[in-house]
Amino acid sequence: MKIGILGGTFNPIHIGHLILAEEALHKLNLDKIIFVPSYLPPHKEEEVILDAAHRFKMVSLAVKGNPRFEVSKIEIDAREKSYSVDTIKKFKAQFPPDTEFFFITGSDSLKELFSWKKIDEILALSNFIVANRPGFPIQGVPKAIQMVAITGMEISSSDIRKRLKEARSIRYLVPDAVREYIEKSKLYI
Repeated sequence: MKIGILGGTFNPIHIGHLILAEEALHKLNLDKIIFVPSYLPPHKEEEVILDAAHRFKMVSLAVKGNPRFEVSKIEIDAREKSYSVDTIKKFKAQFPPDTEFFFITGSDSLKELFSWKKIDEILALSNFIVANRPGFPIQGVPKAIQMVAITGMEISSSDIRKRLKEARSIRYLVPDAVREYIEKSKLYI
């Protein structure tokens, strides 16, 4: 089995995340993608992050209806800072030994890559995949990292939060179910 792991803050999840997952699924010939909302991401300490329960619910709503997408509470249930190396080890312990893991991240993460906890171990435990993101060129990438080209979408969670604070529309930037949940729960205002 080939499983993609797509972790992130998902504050909130948006169409760009879903397009990345769908294209990676097919281009890498994966059996499924597991979305992993972080509990406390170590590289976003300055950012105000919505409660994990809300972020998990939004990801669940976003992936509903795609039988090859799942969402995991593995990092949320740990209730501590989320480190990718620990997450991959936990998944490896849960699945058969012949399961192949593909850890997927966007090119915006490359600038912080060598500050990640035990990056060498992450590269050894999984196929490390970097997907292009507009405005974040892929350069200086170690040979152990694979690139995957996806349809570029200039959508960011920070822009969505800004739009919501300004009472502007986020229609078509997030799935309708996520937009409705944000509006009903009065999030990010």
